Amino acid sequence: MTLSSVSRYEREQVTTVGDHAVVIGASVAGLLAARVLSDGFERVTVVERDSLSDDSTPRKGVPQSKHPHALLEAGRATIEDLFPGYCEELLSEGGVLIDGASDVEFYDEGGFLADGPERVPQYIATRPLIEYVARRRLTEFDGVTLRPECQCVEYRTDGDATAVTGIRVRDSKDEATTIPADLVVDATGRTSRTPTWLDEHGYGKPPVEEVQVDVRYSTVALRRPPDERRAVFAPASPPQTRGGVALPVEGDRWLVTLHGIHGDNPPTDMSGVRDFAAGLPTAEFRDLLETHPTAADEVAQYPFPSSRRHHYEELDRFPDGFLVLGDAIASFNPIYGQGMSVAALEALVLHHALAADGQTGLATRFFERAESVIDDAWLLAVGADFQFSATDGQKPRGSGLFNRYLSRLTRKAHTDGVLRDALYRVIMMEVPPTSLLRPEIAWRVLKPT
Repeated sequence: MTLSSVSRYEREQVTTVGDHAVVIGASVAGLLAARVLSDGFERVTVVERDSLSDDSTPRKGVPQSKHPHALLEAGRATIEDLFPGYCEELLSEGGVLIDGASDVEFYDEGGFLADGPERVPQYIATRPLIEYVARRRLTEFDGVTLRPECQCVEYRTDGDATAVTGIRVRDSKDEATTIPADLVVDATGRTSRTPTWLDEHGYGKPPVEEVQVDVRYSTVALRRPPDERRAVFAPASPPQTRGGVALPVEGDRWLVTLHGIHGDNPPTDMSGVRDFAAGLPTAEFRDLLETHPTAADEVAQYPFPSSRRHHYEELDRFPDGFLVLGDAIASFNPIYGQGMSVAALEALVLHHALAADGQTGLATRFFERAESVIDDAWLLAVGADFQFSATDGQKPRGSGLFNRYLSRLTRKAHTDGVLRDALYRVIMMEVPPTSLLRPEIAWRVLKPT
């Protein structure tokens, strides 16, 4: 499921279905879920273990927040629907608007892709700023409360554990309280304890699909001339195990990230980062690092061992009054920047599920619909990872043939802006990967050169 294959958000579709909903985690996934739930519940409480500042200071519990994050079109459009005027607020806080068709220097398959024929507006900002603006907008809604420095320690249930009825939390003063709820949503990310909890309460763990990619990336912040808005994207692609991305962000900075896959790890010092950049197949990253001063001394590094997916839709039973979403369901190789946009589409799926039948069978209906959101993102990210022979796990069916077709499409896109546009809109989760097989696109890919 992508932006083009799901109905957009409509507030009027949802009526009140409950008194109180609790969301665990103030990530983008948690904030967007809370926004959707505010339409159907009198009160919504977001519980977050980190402190939440009144600015875009990174949260302690999100070490990856120092690295670039992409707000793909599926995420941007959905967030704008949920918070009208969000994109303008992001820009007013320093975010950067670029044209994805021409400002993004896209390198793959041995060359740069041609500029696209149509403008593709793309809003760029750091993860903390994207979260901060959404968090600020969320608190404007009546009945929504954020509880920072508050750790969920237990799910509360009815007598036979057929329904979750609230959570037990511990605050910064180490005081424990119970928060009753008609619906509890787990948005705690990859560290979610829900699979273990389900197993302990007789539901069994959801089947897990895991693909080992062993990605590490190092990020440095560089000073950027205010009128310079270009971005560079060069994902690792066989035989090259190195890649990078450079994005213009608030504060007149570039965030430059170099990544390596399957043991080709980037260093954590500036000298080493420059040497590593010299080994990339394109000189843009080396030139940026050599010609622009750093905006901070730190070289932030983050390891990502595997893409992981929990198949909650395959469980025979699931407790009432309970949901899981965001990275707690599936997390992808971050090179492709899908996480926030998948979370946004999942929030949209939740909106439509509430509109259709309220809380009746909500978990089953939500997980079935969310599966199609994850399927498209999983095919793109995991399918691309299996271009490397060292990638270990269950290979998506048909990905080998699709990868060969995609490789040819990318090479043709070096000189064909229409193909670049078609590929870019798939990457942005605006349209599904199958759109690349449309006759008018397939002809451009397969016709003799």
